Amino acid sequence: MTTTSTPEATEPEPNPASGPEATPASDADAKAASPGRRFGLTAATALVMGNIIGGGIFTLPAAVAPYGTVSLLAFVVLSVAAVLLALLFGRLAKRSPVTGGLYVYPRDAFGPFAGFLSAWSYWTMCWVSIAALAVGVVGYVDVLIPLGDSKAVLALVALAALWLPAAANFAGTRYVGAVQIVSTVLKFVPLLLVATIGLFFIDTDNYGPFNASGESVPGAVAAAAALLLYTFLGVESAAVSAGEVRDPERNVGRASVFGTVASAIVYLLGTVAVFGLVPHEELVESGAPFADAVNSMAGGSWGGTVIALVAVASIVGCLNGWVLLSAQMPYAAARDGLFPKPFGRVGKGGVPAFGVLATAVLGTLLIVVNYADDPDTAFRVLVLITTFTGCVPYLLSAAAQLYWLARGTRERVRPAGLVRDLIVAALSFAFSFWLIAGAGYAAVYQGVLFLFAGIPVYVWLRGRQEAPEAEAPEAETEAGADAGAAV
Repeated sequence: MTTTSTPEATEPEPNPASGPEATPASDADAKAASPGRRFGLTAATALVMGNIIGGGIFTLPAAVAPYGTVSLLAFVVLSVAAVLLALLFGRLAKRSPVTGGLYVYPRDAFGPFAGFLSAWSYWTMCWVSIAALAVGVVGYVDVLIPLGDSKAVLALVALAALWLPAAANFAGTRYVGAVQIVSTVLKFVPLLLVATIGLFFIDTDNYGPFNASGESVPGAVAAAAALLLYTFLGVESAAVSAGEVRDPERNVGRASVFGTVASAIVYLLGTVAVFGLVPHEELVESGAPFADAVNSMAGGSWGGTVIALVAVASIVGCLNGWVLLSAQMPYAAARDGLFPKPFGRVGKGGVPAFGVLATAVLGTLLIVVNYADDPDTAFRVLVLITTFTGCVPYLLSAAAQLYWLARGTRERVRPAGLVRDLIVAALSFAFSFWLIAGAGYAAVYQGVLFLFAGIPVYVWLRGRQEAPEAEAPEAETEAGADAGAAV
């Protein structure tokens, strides 16, 4: 299968309205888009899992406990939807197996402005999420080494958690992949043990009411899903870094599905175990639900220390992958002139060094602001904004797939493949739309402001890009007029 092929259902022609930038990536484009492909299937799967399973899993059961066990139903719904997105990105990667997937797909289908909006939205989500994850490390480090109440000390720990993965990225994608595999194993194995062995210690009386929210079941599912949404961001990791993946036409889709399914299993079983191990009233107030669950299983307080170690490894590994992703999409957009040029520069290790640096600097500023103010106010709003900014590229990518399927001619359509791809794309679009609505009015409002803040950047870059083309005919006209006057 060539890199110019579309999903099996159709093989649409390039979009003439979008110009040369909208054509699917050729073999040459795929090679040029990345300095080298360093991730095999294992590393790509670890990247997906590492980015999905971050720090959220360690606080998630307590966050959704106020809704009752109906939140487990929300987990199932989100897991199915995440797998659909993984399948969608696998299909789209067959068309454009290059770095920056969620930017490339809307650009190829709808033109540069759609690509820019997707890249800008995703990039905003990345660096805000990275700052949030770095702050999440602090609480678990405090379990291991008491940090006191000094905001300066807490901020320094968060900054160290941010800059260590950034340093690993500066060393090159080969080291990023190695760190990702190690950190994924370190966190996945202990979590899986809790999610399996813990099932044998469950007390069904601990589960509490099915719907403790006082709302209707659909309303409770939607509310719980809004909290759970953040934990599934990362399903697109292999697609965004497709230019770094060997044999991306096959491995992007496989890594996306394998990583998402494995993460969903850990999430669901882990939450079921914690709900059954910790009484509902205690779980609602718990700050470390997995530690409480381990203490319930084994007795004593050693569980908190073990889980804290796992949490630190988990979040640092997650930061390692997210720092890479935050640089990859602007890199792809910068190659098309839709992001500032420095984002398109690649360092010796094959990583867009300026993109990594920009992410680390912006994350540092957010961390400083967080500890200068109340962490429970300004920063919580920023985390909610990531829900909206993360879903915009999902929505545009699903729309791009629907566009390519709609353009397929009767001679090129394979009915079985068409039905399958239409179902996956349509459900992915609906899922993304539902998640954006579930983020809440405040998050959508502020997310739109973040999104529109990028429009002046696009206008400036496009204006500078098209100015030489517009000036050339004008210069020829003036030269002709001067020649006529001379005659």
